[in-house]
Amino acid sequence: MERFCAYQERCHQEVVQKLREIHMIPEAIDHIMAHLIKENYLNEERFAKSFARGKFTIKKWGKKRIVSELQERRISRFNIKSALKEIDEADYLNTLDELSKKRLSQIDETHPQKRKRKLADYLLYRGWESDLVYAKIKELI
Repeated sequence: MERFCAYQERCHQEVVQKLREIHMIPEAIDHIMAHLIKENYLNEERFAKSFARGKFTIKKWGKKRIVSELQERRISRFNIKSALKEIDEADYLNTLDELSKKRLSQIDETHPQKRKRKLADYLLYRGWESDLVYAKIKELI
């Protein structure tokens, strides 16, 4: 399990799930989890920060999607807030601008309302805040 956690950042839920898949008894799972936390192989805050940075820079996800994915992994609100601080606000808005322009150039639709709808759906699916999305659409179209 140390190797599993050292390979990449893991959340507690992933490690527990892996241990259950290999049919470990609950007492052994508790013992292994305690060891991994004590030896700093597992750290929820470190995981959350790494996850937020990675999903934003690589997949261009918005904050809403990142938050929902972290909540799905049962990360605490405190760790989610500290993870979101890893995203620079200027980079965040710049990424939204680049992503919007790139996607708009890919939309073949000629009707302006349908173009707006397709762009909005795309950006909202990726977890960008609706007020930012609609302001950007108003600016571009």
